[in-house]
Amino acid sequence: MPKMKTHKGTAKRFKLTGSGKLMRRRAGKNHLLEHKSSRVTRRLDGPTAVAKNDIREIKKLLGK
Repeated sequence: MPKMKTHKGTAKRFKLTGSGKLMRRRAGKNHLLEHKSSRVTRRLDGPTAVAKNDIREIKKLLGK
């Protein structure tokens, strides 16, 4: 059986931390920011953990 290939689209969007947590970016921070309040854009800052239900599928796509 050949090796599993990493799904490159997934690899660009998710990061696996040293402790094994999957991190992702929040949606809504790329464009059309002018009408969004500073409060909203600050809330969208920084990485956040992936939902527990999605972890298994994402790890499979990452080849982990």
